[in-house]
Amino acid sequence: MDLKLKGKTAIVTGSTAGIGFAIAKRLAEEGVEVVITGRDQKKLDQAAAELSSAGTIRAVLADPATAEGADALIAAVPATDILVNNLGIYEAKPFTDISDADWHHIFEVNVVSGARLSRHYFPRMLEQDWGRVIFIASESGLLPPAEMVHYGTTKTAQLAIARGLAEQTRGTGVTVNTVLPGPTRSEGIVDFIRSVVSNPDAPEAEREKVFFEELRPLSLIRRLIEADEIGSMVTYLASPLAAVTNGAAIRAEGGIIPTIA
Repeated sequence: MDLKLKGKTAIVTGSTAGIGFAIAKRLAEEGVEVVITGRDQKKLDQAAAELSSAGTIRAVLADPATAEGADALIAAVPATDILVNNLGIYEAKPFTDISDADWHHIFEVNVVSGARLSRHYFPRMLEQDWGRVIFIASESGLLPPAEMVHYGTTKTAQLAIARGLAEQTRGTGVTVNTVLPGPTRSEGIVDFIRSVVSNPDAPEAEREKVFFEELRPLSLIRRLIEADEIGSMVTYLASPLAAVTNGAAIRAEGGIIPTIA
């Protein structure tokens, strides 16, 4: 299927690995000129090299979780057709152990980074009467997990920002949506699962099975999502073919969220 994206430009934050990398790859395969970002030059160069076979890739060393990093990205790329706010972190931590510093840090990375970039790029999309802003949230935004309340709270905040921006797009060609992935395979999620299951030394397949049985029992697919599966969903939402999807929270979480949620 031709998603009508050839000639468009995109910025994907947090794109040297995992979901961000997969999104950048799928967009590039559709003919989008993709800017990837990261904090580590070596990882950034490696990701750009791996993605180069998919299409046109530009790497910018910048961390939008800081004001200076956001300014650096904006200076390097003043305008874009598509902004994917994917940058995010998570950790398992008992609620009573989450310090003020923990709260401030996770909000700066997960929430403020996307707000900073949207504050710059969103008005320019409105001026050109076309654009896509997509926040990568999580099912945790609707069902905050007990083992990381602060993370779930930031994902709920992303939903609020996206919907508030979407309210400003009436009658334009701009859309703002949020994608809610469930647990998605990556090096980080493997470590996370090991940290929360009762037997961290069990084989990986067994740890994954226990994780879904005990901590995510509502999952209908009962497996980790592959990053490419989220990449395909985001690429469709970024395309002109998804013009009527606006202000939406798109569930791509394997059925963890009940229909009534």
